[in-house]
Amino acid sequence: MSRSISLDRPWLDITLRSSLAIVGGYALTYCFTAALARLLPLDRFDATLVASLVSFIIYLAFILWVFATHSLRRVATSLLVIPPLALIGFWSQLLERLG
Repeated sequence: MSRSISLDRPWLDITLRSSLAIVGGYALTYCFTAALARLLPLDRFDATLVASLVSFIIYLAFILWVFATHSLRRVATSLLVIPPLALIGFWSQLLERLG
């Protein structure tokens, strides 16, 4: 019978969860904030302010979820939402750089 990572090497599980929470959570929050600021129907300053305030809640919720869930695979697959959020948030800057 195979054992899970958390039973064999608990330090590996904690290291993976910590790195996913810190690095993955930062990337997710960064792209989510940019996309939310772009999509909110407010003035540019107000949309940025609201998105920045919401970002603290998103980052905290993601960190708590990473340590609460049993499956690291589920956490890793949840990070697949980052490229679409980045595309929404940074589309205009991408178009300016491309030409």
